[in-house]
Amino acid sequence: MEYKEFKNILKKNKLTIKKFSELANISYNTCNTWSKDNRSVPNWVKPFLNLYVENQVLKNERIDDKEYQELLELRKAFQVLLSKGKVVE
Repeated sequence: MEYKEFKNILKKNKLTIKKFSELANISYNTCNTWSKDNRSVPNWVKPFLNLYVENQVLKNERIDDKEYQELLELRKAFQVLLSKGKVVE
């Protein structure tokens, strides 16, 4: 990956180089050297960022506790109906 693509992915996902370096547990200076002398960004960075983005999406799609409790109650009610033969599977 080129440094420009790396920066675009960070920007799109509201990440700074500092935050990325903390997430990836590498030094900030290391990340900055990728922009110098046409160095490539290491191969592991793109999959790492992809996983980070997927994780953020999943976190945002979580349901709240109230919705979760309602779903549990519906599930229990459905199981009762199934056990009584009131619902055809």
